[in-house]
Amino acid sequence: MKIIWILVLVACYNGVCLNGVTTNETTRPPFVNIGALLAYNSTIGKVAKVALQAAVDDVNSDPSVLGGTKLRLLMQNSNNSGFLGLIESLKFMETDTVAIVGPQSSVIAHRRCKISYKAPLPPTATRDDITDLLVKVALTESRILVVHTFSSWGPAVFSVAQHLGMMGPGYVWIATNWLSTHLETNSPLPSDTLDDFQGVLTLRMYTPDSELKRKFISRWSNLTSGTTGYGPNPIGLSTYGLYAYDTVWLLARAINAFLDQGGNISFSGNSRLANLRGERLHLDAMKIFNGGKMLREKILQVNMTGVTGQLKFNPDGNLINPAYEVINVIGSGIRKIGYWSNYSGLSVVPPEKLYSSPPNRSSSSQNLYSAIWPGQTVQKPRGWVFPNNGRHLRIGVPNRASYRDFVSQVPGTDMFTGYCIDVFTDAINLLPYAIPYKLIPYGDGTDNPSGTELVRLITAGVYDAAIGDIAIITNRTRMADFTQPYIESGLVVVAPVKKMNSGAWSFLKPFTRQMWGVTALFFIVVGAVVWILEHRLNDEFRGPPRRQMITILWFSFSTWFFAHRENTISTLGRFVLIIWLFVVLIINSSYTASLTSILTVQQLTSPIKGIDSLISSKDPIGYQQGSFTRDYLINELGIQKSRLISLKMPEDYAKALKDGPRNGGVAAVVDERAYIELFLSTRCEFSIVGQEFTKNGWGFAFPRDSPLAVDMSTAILRLSENGDLQRIHDKWLIRSACSLQGAKLEVDRLDLRSFWGLYLICGIACLLALFTHFLMTVRQYIRHYSPELDSSGQSSTSARLQTFLSFVDEKEQEVKSRSNRRKLEMASNRNESMDNHSSKRRHIDSPPDASNEA
Repeated sequence: MKIIWILVLVACYNGVCLNGVTTNETTRPPFVNIGALLAYNSTIGKVAKVALQAAVDDVNSDPSVLGGTKLRLLMQNSNNSGFLGLIESLKFMETDTVAIVGPQSSVIAHRRCKISYKAPLPPTATRDDITDLLVKVALTESRILVVHTFSSWGPAVFSVAQHLGMMGPGYVWIATNWLSTHLETNSPLPSDTLDDFQGVLTLRMYTPDSELKRKFISRWSNLTSGTTGYGPNPIGLSTYGLYAYDTVWLLARAINAFLDQGGNISFSGNSRLANLRGERLHLDAMKIFNGGKMLREKILQVNMTGVTGQLKFNPDGNLINPAYEVINVIGSGIRKIGYWSNYSGLSVVPPEKLYSSPPNRSSSSQNLYSAIWPGQTVQKPRGWVFPNNGRHLRIGVPNRASYRDFVSQVPGTDMFTGYCIDVFTDAINLLPYAIPYKLIPYGDGTDNPSGTELVRLITAGVYDAAIGDIAIITNRTRMADFTQPYIESGLVVVAPVKKMNSGAWSFLKPFTRQMWGVTALFFIVVGAVVWILEHRLNDEFRGPPRRQMITILWFSFSTWFFAHRENTISTLGRFVLIIWLFVVLIINSSYTASLTSILTVQQLTSPIKGIDSLISSKDPIGYQQGSFTRDYLINELGIQKSRLISLKMPEDYAKALKDGPRNGGVAAVVDERAYIELFLSTRCEFSIVGQEFTKNGWGFAFPRDSPLAVDMSTAILRLSENGDLQRIHDKWLIRSACSLQGAKLEVDRLDLRSFWGLYLICGIACLLALFTHFLMTVRQYIRHYSPELDSSGQSSTSARLQTFLSFVDEKEQEVKSRSNRRKLEMASNRNESMDNHSSKRRHIDSPPDASNEA
């Protein structure tokens, strides 16, 4: 948003001054001339005139601002005329003016403004002119009206609108900030005038509350009372007055910075204007301010706080963080319902609270408080009705050559029938207003027309809408708005298929080769794990090596049928077996279900497996004439144009598919599912192969931003909810001549991806069990064999490893028995040794001649 008061600087371009008389000042001048271009009789002009003079007096009364230099304000009246405003702005060039404050009119500031749609009024418009214009507006579809005009015209526009009944329910009136200014400067307004504005939304430039602002507001009544000479009559203060006051202070600070850096107040005459002297406009007297470029830079560098808040510009010359208040006129005054700024968008939070932190983009903050709309209603108006101007909607309808069940023209009439027509008719009947329309055929009926070209004609203004079998694709949505899809229809591949009979090896088909291999491996692994866990405890898992190998294999594969005869004794073995039996149960059930499907459901096969195999081949591909399919295959999938063959009728599809690529036909046809389902309903020798590889639907097309597209979408949803959409589908598109129930295109073989989680669980269980078993075995080995090895002197690694392997192969019960016997022997030997030691000691203690004496 540009700054409110535009500073028009007359400067030397690129620093080059024109030849002529030059006046230079080497010291600060006593006066600097600034201009103001206003419309004296306008509301804004009246306020600005007072505010500008007050600001000049305040600046001149403070010598610290300009260092003794005074501002001299020169004002010109534009009389609300763009032409006169330009003339007055040129007159300032005759009076050594360094800058011009204003103008009010964008016509004077810049002739590049463009409004795409407008209802213009001439400057000399009368009440009858306004009435004629609003009658034309009332006949249009829009009920959202933006009034951008002079404040002197605005009340008359709303007065006529009230008289015409255009201020009632259903209308939305938005006035630009002229209305807020009119309400502020002319308060209080008569009650009959206020009645004309009830429910209107308007904008007001936002200025945060501050001590400077409050002081200036308190001075305003004195400035306009006539005692100061600024204004003869009291007038209300608007935000334009606040900005006008700050503009003078901003310009004074910029001039002071300009003079501080050695800038001179000098002007140059233009020799090329010497011969352009007129009777009233002396162009030869116009001068150019030499320091204009430098002064403009100083203006953009100013950073000050005024009565309107912070004034600072970005490098583009725009005011930083500008904001508006959104006002709702209601009752005898106004009601603030929110704010808008280019920083935070719509918000109920004051803008200055959002500047210091990232903007809050939540839906709760980016709203406005509820408004009271015209007609004293709180219900949000639709803002749109179908125009009551007697004009019929021109609706383009594709005149197809094939698949006429979707849309076709009745020969010799201007009527259309088909699935798409019934959906459109039922939906339009649900609208809360009547729509006169006329269906216009697009195409000659001998070829299928292009849906993209039909949509493009909407943007060209040939049609007001388009209905029929029109797919909603990206490049079409850039040209028009579409309704909610009423049928899904992605691209599919159709190819010839043949029956696939069950063979001698059909029992292998439920699993892929990888699945069979991993399953067999796990049978063996689990059997080996259980054998390891049971070998030292269970006699059924012991014996000669040949018998043990047979036991492992038998136990493993017998679990498939839950017919294993060996019992598990160890806790770890039972744990692994439970996990494995659960895995076997899932695999067995899946295998049984898949095999049943293979043997009982009719299977179909095709050399084409889907769009991927079609892309990788070099065979021709068929597509429907006029469809977007061709462009999609070329641009999105990179298929060569030479491979694509245009087909018009369903019979052409069938012939091309039967002939095949070797006989001048095609390997497959790519088309939308809706067409293909209708094609396959009577042709059982073909089928859809692979998956649908695009997702789109059909909808009705309308011009961009058309409210009718939204209302029709709502109607289509209602048709879907009440079942009418399905009823229409069944009426036109259900066929029973060829039933493919019980048939399936090949079989979805079960692969490892579906079971890797089960195998992972089983593998982890086996590893945990083996690890635990190994720790228990080592612990037992250390307890029973380590002392024996130490006593025997067998401390080498090979000896210990050989002993450990022998220990592992032994039955645990035998190890425990031998250990117990060893303990008893060691205890017995220890007792015998102690007895011998005691006997010897008694012998030593006896006297040598005791026997003789005896």
